[in-house]
Amino acid sequence: MAREICLRQLAVRPRTRAELAGALAKRGISDEVSAEVLDRYDEVGIIDDAAFARAWVSSRHAGRGLSRRALANELRQRGVDGEVAGEALGELDEETEAATARTLVERKLRSARGEPDAVFRRLVGMLARKGYPPGVAIRAVKDALAAQSAEAAEFADRIDADALADAEGDLERDGRAVD
Repeated sequence: MAREICLRQLAVRPRTRAELAGALAKRGISDEVSAEVLDRYDEVGIIDDAAFARAWVSSRHAGRGLSRRALANELRQRGVDGEVAGEALGELDEETEAATARTLVERKLRSARGEPDAVFRRLVGMLARKGYPPGVAIRAVKDALAAQSAEAAEFADRIDADALADAEGDLERDGRAVD
């Protein structure tokens, strides 16, 4: 029974050991039987949290543009060990993350309408929801606005990305919400 549950779960998509253990517990499978089946699947390579984490990071970063912070959170929610997650996230460097942020902003900027300050806030907010740190988000939006039009470039020139990022970081550390 436990093997069938695991195989059905794995037929839908790859799963972590913790996800499979949760599915087995939900179906009333004892911890002893669950551990035995999962150990065997681990041994033969049917489940591999490290491979899962690498594939997850690659897929979710490329497909959804998620940052390392957001990906780390998703891996943690799926029960991936912190060290294993760290290794998978290590393949995603700061330059790649910044380039992805710029690409996301440029794509959204094509259809963005409104005053530069409103567009700026919406785009920084979009990157924040994807887990990008304030400094990366603000710089990506500032650079994209500067390249868009004379009016947007003038607005972008007035933005001090480092000061804004520091202020946002101070608010987060103080526990206050950041708009």
